[in-house]
Amino acid sequence: MPYRRLPNTDQARIRALKAIVVKGDIYNVYDLAVSLKTLTDARNFLMKFEAAQSYYAECFTRQSKAGRKHQANVKTARLYISHFIQVLNLSVIRSEVRVSHKEYYGLDTHNNNVPDLSSELALAEWGRKIIAGENKRISQGGIPIYNPTIAKVRVHYDIFMESYENQKNLQTLTARSLETLSSMRAEADALILDIWNQVEEKFEDVLPNERRLDLCRDYGLIYYYRAGEKQKEEIDT
Repeated sequence: MPYRRLPNTDQARIRALKAIVVKGDIYNVYDLAVSLKTLTDARNFLMKFEAAQSYYAECFTRQSKAGRKHQANVKTARLYISHFIQVLNLSVIRSEVRVSHKEYYGLDTHNNNVPDLSSELALAEWGRKIIAGENKRISQGGIPIYNPTIAKVRVHYDIFMESYENQKNLQTLTARSLETLSSMRAEADALILDIWNQVEEKFEDVLPNERRLDLCRDYGLIYYYRAGEKQKEEIDT
């Protein structure tokens, strides 16, 4: 015998619920294979579940679209901050900038390595330190670093920070919308299971079996055959 399996995606859950709602729109309630209460519950829940799924998809799309632009801003900001630190280190090596002044930037005075800028959090932190350090050094009479200037670095850093904060906000909205959607799935599955049980009970005496399965399928039930099972049934008939 074929076996049924509950939907495992949100779109499949929506299709299963829509199947019974469509039946309710077509047939008199007394001719339906489910109770009026179940049909009402399905209609009300479907409306909420579709809205939650649509909102999550909208949040995810906005985050993805903004994310592509944000990654370009990340790349540019990392390039300018890294380049500025390298030029600063070369200025120290040439004795154009005092070694002790590297402390203004939060940089190690014992080596000329560029800090790890691989994460966005590190990029945000080091950008802030570099801008503050350069401004402090210049205010004390130091000669500004050129190519790139700190003004140029700041422009790209500010662009990055704006998209960084925006991306975090979008990620929060997406996470919350997914949490809301996920919290509804158990109720959806329980409702679909109840609907399918009522439908199968309604047609349990219908013969032959394939006719009964077709009537159930018409209400959205999904049946699966095990390997070789359908071929065997066809041979037997």
